[in-house]
Amino acid sequence: MTRTDGYLLDNGRAEAAERFDAFATLFDPTTFRHLQALGVGPGWRCWEVGAGGTSVVSWLAKRVGPTGRVLATDIDTSRVAPAGRPPVEVRVHDVGAEEPPGDGFDLVHARLVLVHIPDRERALRSMIGALRPGGRLLVEDADPALQPLLCPDEHGPEQQLANRLRHGFRHLLSQRGADLSYGRRLPRLLREAGLRRVEADAYFPVASPACAALESATVRHIRDELVSAGVASHDDIDRHLANVASGDMDLATAPMISAWGRKA
Repeated sequence: MTRTDGYLLDNGRAEAAERFDAFATLFDPTTFRHLQALGVGPGWRCWEVGAGGTSVVSWLAKRVGPTGRVLATDIDTSRVAPAGRPPVEVRVHDVGAEEPPGDGFDLVHARLVLVHIPDRERALRSMIGALRPGGRLLVEDADPALQPLLCPDEHGPEQQLANRLRHGFRHLLSQRGADLSYGRRLPRLLREAGLRRVEADAYFPVASPACAALESATVRHIRDELVSAGVASHDDIDRHLANVASGDMDLATAPMISAWGRKA
């Protein structure tokens, strides 16, 4: 999800492409497993909310085939635009501020989106309202407060520096309105919204090369903000990036919680 009103991780930055690639490597297998289990297939009408990149949209397009439809929306559609050919339609849309861009969807999916939206309640209502009776909702969001460390095995100064920078990053996210404990509430929120057959699980990658790629891109992306906030000096950040590049640290991401259910 891209925001233009002070969002800390502006997807217009060059590092955003590296972040999208890392997210795809880390989380696409989990997402695709859930989508397949939900039965996505030929002829389905799907809404991909806050699409960002193309990997999930392209997967959905192959599953629904020429008789289906995939609507991919985001505030900034520049990175998903290459996927915009039948059965995919790409449209600018703010799920937290606008009415749904349609209804009768068989599937609505959002990954790593709602945690950053100020009006999460409205966004979730909008997504559920766009489903047909019996339609499926899959929401996947991080819960950084559930596991706050970049290096769970903090055994040396390199890991201590990494965790200090991660703490500062999450503080900046909180200041910008992100809800860092949102993921764990998803099952309850889906039940309270009236969905049935609600289930959830979590994925927590540790020591993947993609974790290192994501960390490097993120820190370079917000370097100036970290320094301005007094979290670290430029020397600290250069040292941390070199530590990450060495491949000697076991880096983790926040758990991504996937919750799904059906509309009555």
